[in-house]
Amino acid sequence: PPRRQKVGESTVQVGGYYLSRVLRLEEHLLREHFMKYNLRFYWKTPGGSDERFQDYSQAYIRPFSNVASYQLDRNNLERELLARCAESPRFQLVRGARKLEVNLADDGGRHLVCWEKDGAEHQTTAGWVVDASGRGRFLARRLELEEPNEIDHGAFFWWVDGQIDIEALTDLGPSEVRLHPSRRRVGHLPMWLATNHFMGEGFWFWVIPLQGKTSLGLVYDRRLVDEGEVFSVEKATRWVCNEFPLFARDLPRREVVDFGGYKSFSYGCRLTIDPARWAMTGEAGRFSDPLYSPGSDLIAFHNTLIVSAIVGEEEGDGGGGLKARCALSEQLMQAVYAAYVPSYCDSYDALGDQETFVLKYSWELTVYFGFYVFPFLNDLLADRRFALAFLRAFSRLGPINGCLHAFLSDYFQWKKENGVTCPDGPRFVELLDSGALSAAERTFYRVGVTVEEAKKVLREQLENAEELARFIAAWVTSVVVGEPQVLCDRGFVAALDPRQLRFDPVELRRLYLDNRDGRGDWRWRLAPVAVESLRPSAGDAETNDEEEVPQ
Repeated sequence: PPRRQKVGESTVQVGGYYLSRVLRLEEHLLREHFMKYNLRFYWKTPGGSDERFQDYSQAYIRPFSNVASYQLDRNNLERELLARCAESPRFQLVRGARKLEVNLADDGGRHLVCWEKDGAEHQTTAGWVVDASGRGRFLARRLELEEPNEIDHGAFFWWVDGQIDIEALTDLGPSEVRLHPSRRRVGHLPMWLATNHFMGEGFWFWVIPLQGKTSLGLVYDRRLVDEGEVFSVEKATRWVCNEFPLFARDLPRREVVDFGGYKSFSYGCRLTIDPARWAMTGEAGRFSDPLYSPGSDLIAFHNTLIVSAIVGEEEGDGGGGLKARCALSEQLMQAVYAAYVPSYCDSYDALGDQETFVLKYSWELTVYFGFYVFPFLNDLLADRRFALAFLRAFSRLGPINGCLHAFLSDYFQWKKENGVTCPDGPRFVELLDSGALSAAERTFYRVGVTVEEAKKVLREQLENAEELARFIAAWVTSVVVGEPQVLCDRGFVAALDPRQLRFDPVELRRLYLDNRDGRGDWRWRLAPVAVESLRPSAGDAETNDEEEVPQ
């Protein structure tokens, strides 16, 4: 690890499981890092104070995840990884290498790797070359495989000495904090253990605990936040304290340990694994956005598929050898990465509205649990029989995913333009109250399944996700129309096509009027998303639309 602090501390289920169970680092993680208390999200509350933590609205998962994740001190973790690798006689470390060159063989032969150290030239040959150079992207640059994407975000981050307890950012006394009525909803676990997100339109501010210090970071859409106002410790501290005044109680007096930033950080790659026996893993290939902490997940996916290609048996998998395995692995890598992109490039503005975000994140987390975590827990990614079924099912979600993010962004903008807001007062949303998300979370316990059983789980989760998308469309229409009964109208709900969603208030109203049957007998298989407490008043929605609904 470098002398300076490394960013990228937060893991979620796939990355946490990979590090703890696959790489068998669990004891190290529990001793030297913090086990993470999920992801939690906060908004300033209409009609409330911005200066006390208890007055912020929240969305969260209350219990610890059964698949543990961790808050990582990256320098500490990489020091441990290096020490463990050094114990292997198969491992060789070359420090201080310069003028690195890699000559890739194109005839199935061995690759030539050359470098200079202490003024002398060195070289070796290798059957495989795997680039783990991170944002240096050694192979991608030299092979001209770099590819832009539509995400145009920046980040500034810094570390301060000691722990920031967000629950202490208040003028309430200790007993008042312990006995606050919000405990009935949020419980008693230490919220500072979470990756805490303070949300706004097109930006979010993270607070992550590390041993002896706290990681802070602001991630923003460059179209909506002026990076000139946030790209230093002094500027970022001032900006955050102005946007979220509760932090003015703490941040200005903290000692800064280190800092850094990226004015633009997202990119793609045309190819990351090739049957010519080279590959890229993690940020050496692609990176999307730090929201939801996907970085270590992508490393876990990439490493798993690359290792399978290197050491896997060619016979008996029906894959036709290395070429077929690499082609399938590349499809999987591209699909997993591409599914993140609409979340970041299409609906980042919706981060600023609790209701819209809860709809957005319930969808994203439902897909993540059922289509990312479940296969990884069962070592299924590298199984060709499963991977083909996965790609077929996942491809059905693609059009829905794209439409839904654009739909929610437009819905948020409609609310903003028409002054449609959530009710006053702090609102607390337990995300697992959503039946769809809860059903996806239960796949964590479907372990050791056969390929055929796993395909059945995929079909179930596809139906689950499709129903959730239909519910989101119906919910938004019920707000636009100003009639909660829209959610249960059989004719209207049946007429919705999640693959053709487009937010147009007039068309949504017309779709409802043309198809409603008034019986109100649509039965959702699963409890809907827990957003009823966030419903804007029907009066607000009606008075800000162009047409009235005939009674």
